[in-house]
Amino acid sequence: MPNAPDLIFRTLADPTRRAIFERLCRDGEQTVGALTAQAGVSQPAVSKHLAALKLAGLVRDRPEGRQTHYRAQTEALAPLIDWTRQMNEFWERRFDQLEDLLRRMDQ
Repeated sequence: MPNAPDLIFRTLADPTRRAIFERLCRDGEQTVGALTAQAGVSQPAVSKHLAALKLAGLVRDRPEGRQTHYRAQTEALAPLIDWTRQMNEFWERRFDQLEDLLRRMDQ
């Protein structure tokens, strides 16, 4: 089983899947039918993308009668936020070191 950031990156690498997730983040809970109407792909394809998003912990489903409603789980992005923060700190240190080197070279 891949670690959380790898699974999330892999899951969101697909542009259609990412668009579905973004729509759920932006517009809130949606049914498969509503998502299909905007996705530009078939209902079975949307369902397959939702299954992948659910497996990665990025969406939750809520059955209601014959329909299933999906909502984004934005807290599942925490591993990516942590990774991004670490990368940001790494590059800031590197740029600070480069700035120090350039300053010493100018003297």
